[in-house]
Amino acid sequence: MDIGEALRGAISRFMGRASHDKEAVEELIRDVQRALLTGDVNVELVMQLSDNIRRKVAETKPPPGVSRRDHVFKILYEELVRLLGGVQRPYKPRGKPHVLMVVGIQGSGKTTSVAKLSNYLAKDGYRVGVICADTYRPAALTQLQQLLSDKGITVYGEENTRDPIEIVRRGLEKLKAQALDIVIIDTAGRHKDQDSLMKEMDEIQAAVKPDEVALVLDATIGQRAKSQAEAFNRVAKIGWVLLTKTDTSARAGGALSAVAVTGAPIRFIGTGEHLEDIETFSADRYLARLLGMPDLAGLVERVRLAEMKISEEEAEKMISGRFTLVDMINQLKEVSKMGPLDKLLSMLPLSKAKPIDIEEVQGQVKRWEAIVNSMTHEERRDPSIIDSSRAKRIARGAGVMERDVKQLIKRYNETKKMMRALKRSMGRVPKDLILSGLMRRGVGREALED
Repeated sequence: MDIGEALRGAISRFMGRASHDKEAVEELIRDVQRALLTGDVNVELVMQLSDNIRRKVAETKPPPGVSRRDHVFKILYEELVRLLGGVQRPYKPRGKPHVLMVVGIQGSGKTTSVAKLSNYLAKDGYRVGVICADTYRPAALTQLQQLLSDKGITVYGEENTRDPIEIVRRGLEKLKAQALDIVIIDTAGRHKDQDSLMKEMDEIQAAVKPDEVALVLDATIGQRAKSQAEAFNRVAKIGWVLLTKTDTSARAGGALSAVAVTGAPIRFIGTGEHLEDIETFSADRYLARLLGMPDLAGLVERVRLAEMKISEEEAEKMISGRFTLVDMINQLKEVSKMGPLDKLLSMLPLSKAKPIDIEEVQGQVKRWEAIVNSMTHEERRDPSIIDSSRAKRIARGAGVMERDVKQLIKRYNETKKMMRALKRSMGRVPKDLILSGLMRRGVGREALED
């Protein structure tokens, strides 16, 4: 059982109790403790969180109109957000060009993360350039060039130069002439020991004087992220962290909380192997997804990175269940361009719904579009009226088998069922808490009140 499932179970048991007295609160705290310790969160941090919950529940009364159950949940939610680093403001680099130096231990995914971050910032409207200062791994420059060749991002490197400081100086001179907004420096991550890594980082930092230094950490190291983040902070007073492999690591909670306690903000997390698998990090969003609440902000961000033409309003329409067959096909056409449907669905609490075969759906989109185009306006609006004779007529017009028509209608109904499951899951938590998170991201209140 992962940390998200364990937390959801703990909260579900508490919310479903007839009484929410001191005994119920203690049971909730014990369940949360087990979930966090299983997720590799430091035991001292878990005990501190437990004490904070007990104290706030004892010292504060629910506001008028708020039940004790919802009040306790809100306290728990806020303490978990604080444990994981709090709510982060959007990343807005200052200065032109803003020089960002990226460092990391070998094997942490640093160079891939540099490419992801560059692409993310370019999609956010910044003009970005990258300098490869890794002189110890010849493939680093080639890797960056391959990943960013078609993204309009300049990659500077020198294959035959061994001095990273000289590479950076010449690279900055060339890239500054291009009037870029951000220049990202990818440094060598060859060292196993922190001392030599920090020494090289200190030397480049002293020579180049970057505006920021960012550290890439692997989430699989769990609590050991604390010592690395602290060592980083001792050398680089201004910095933040990009945490990789959060999608595959059961220890991500340990790494997140370990970094948070050092005071080094986590700005981004890596969520997969593809160039688009990067997200801005804020503890409230991360926790919302763990607890089965919808991450609409992450959904829209993922769509933007994949260059899909799906607006926040359209995404909300789908989630609210107010979509037609035409809407569903249009969205699937956009999603299928880059194949991130599984990532999009992971941002919605639909684990109990029937799973969708991603490859099957993407392979069917063109056929389904032909089927929908063969329907009448009334049939598109209300597929339930499609009987056997209508299905045969539609199949002939689309050049498909009758079973293909029935399969599309079945998939549409299953998707509707998934959306209903989403709305039910949202009902398991206090609406004011959901609204406070979603309204900060521009998602309309009507989406939750329909």
